[in-house]
This record gives sequence, C-alpha cells and structure tokens, in this order.
Amino acid sequence: MSEPVVFTRGLTRSFEQGGVRIDVLRGVDLAIQPGEIVALLGPSGSGKSTLLQAVGLLEGGFGGTLRIAGVEAGALSSDDRTNLRRDKIGFVYQFHHLLPDFTAMENVVLPQLVAGTAEADAVARATQLLTALGLGERLHHRPNQLSGGEQQRVAVARALANRPALVLADEPTGNLDEATADRVFAEFLDLVRRQNSAALVATHNERLAASMDRVLHLHDGRVD
Repeated sequence: MSEPVVFTRGLTRSFEQGGVRIDVLRGVDLAIQPGEIVALLGPSGSGKSTLLQAVGLLEGGFGGTLRIAGVEAGALSSDDRTNLRRDKIGFVYQFHHLLPDFTAMENVVLPQLVAGTAEADAVARATQLLTALGLGERLHHRPNQLSGGEQQRVAVARALANRPALVLADEPTGNLDEATADRVFAEFLDLVRRQNSAALVATHNERLAASMDRVLHLHDGRVD
C-alpha cells in the first residue's frame, strides 16, 4: 500500500478558556490514501473544524504524529508548514471567501502564480477547471455578479488549481439550497477523483457523506 496522504497517530489539540483546559482532540488516529474521499461526521462542537485546521497546517499547538504527503509536520518551521500547505493542500470552506475585486478567472489564477506557475499555464488551468464546473461563460465575472452556487464552484476550482495531494472541505455546500448543493458537490467529487487527490470532508449531511468512499465519526475527541 502506498504512503497515506494524511497520517495521524494520537493527534491531540487543547485550548485554555477562562483558565480551564479544554481537550478538543484526544488522540485521533487517521490514515487517508491517495484518491480516497472520506467524510467526517460529528455534531456541532465535536472538533471537526479543529481537526481540519490541524491537518491543514493552519495552526500549530497539536500533539502526537501528523504526516502530510510523507512529511512529518510537527518538525517543520512556520515557513516550511506554509510551503507544504501551499504545495500539497487545497481548502474549500462553507463560505467561498473569494477576493471580491477579482474575477472568477483571477481568483483561480492567483494561487497558481503564488506557487510559481507561469501565467499562461495558470490561465489555461483556471479556464479548464471553471469550464468543467459550468462557468465557461462566467470567467470574467466578479463574485457579486455570480450566484451562490457559482461562487462556490469558483471556490472549488481555486482549491484544486494547484493539483493538491489533499483537499480539505468544511461544510462545502452548507450555504446552498439542497438542489444546488447536490450539483456542486457532485462536481466537486468528480474533479477530485479525476486528479486522484485525497479528500477529507467535514459535513452534517449524512446523504452527502454516503456518496464518499468512507465515513468517519468524530466524538469525544476521537475518530471511529
């Protein structure tokens, strides 16, 4: 079996609040293989977002073992974590977080330029992704000229632009109506599968979770 894209062993994360220690993650063991799409279910406050933030290298302070694409993250400097996150991880959030003054195309081109992709190649990649998501006629529209579903499609294209080994999604269709959510999520799954990325998707939606390869449940700070 190949090296997991995500591997954790005994992953912990605690916070201090009002002088009280709160243990959110209490020893998470997790392995996600290349091309595997995994749903993460759990009630609000169970730590799903905290787990995604730890795996996504968005914050330190975790204990235990965490490897991303074979790299031991706990031993990295802040700059090296930033580089690993840029090169290997894509993010899709519940709210699209697009840059409002940039077009759909520019929002997808920009992360590629930051990663060192030549502009012509970045434009070609953005056009390919946005067209695959049904936005071929909307490339030069700004976010406020797009519907909610269209905005989230741009966010999906942006997350996949650098062909990440891992895609992390936190309630990626939570702000959409059911019909639009189903369409956007199906397109998301199709694109992730086509580029053989691994994905960890936090959701409350058991119906969407059932469309993924595996479902994990987070409770009491642990995954089963």
